[in-house]
Amino acid sequence: MAQSGRKPKPTAVKVLEGNPGKRSLNTQESKPEKKAPRCPVWLEEEAKKEWKRMAKQMEQLGILTEIDMAAFAGYCQAYARWKEAEEFITQHGTIVKTPSGYWQQVPQVSIAQTYLKIMNRFCEQFGLTPSSRSRIVAENGEDKESDAMELLLYKGGGR
Repeated sequence: MAQSGRKPKPTAVKVLEGNPGKRSLNTQESKPEKKAPRCPVWLEEEAKKEWKRMAKQMEQLGILTEIDMAAFAGYCQAYARWKEAEEFITQHGTIVKTPSGYWQQVPQVSIAQTYLKIMNRFCEQFGLTPSSRSRIVAENGEDKESDAMELLLYKGGGR
């Protein structure tokens, strides 16, 4: 049966956001150890590179645990496929002329768009987008997350 309404937020996220709904918090929620899982051997090479780039930093921030392997692998695999499609577009362009003379968009455009949407959904789950980070408030009113997240997003990539 389909669930209606908003998805429940993990208690840790509610606490970081300052519990804006002021509802009682789930004290029975599982709290897995904040330890990054091993990179799955079945990931594509580019996905493994993304795993190595992000996993340790996410572990240090406390947003990646051993039980998050499948979700994080999904993000990394989507990243690899998105990057592959974008590289194709950069090299070959977005449209081609068919043998019959019509112009047609290359499939990699919709492939890139699809995987970018998938990546963004995973990023929101892990607090890796500007809007999802903006809801996180550090203890004592200090923005401790800001510097750590800046390091995570910009370290080594020059982005």
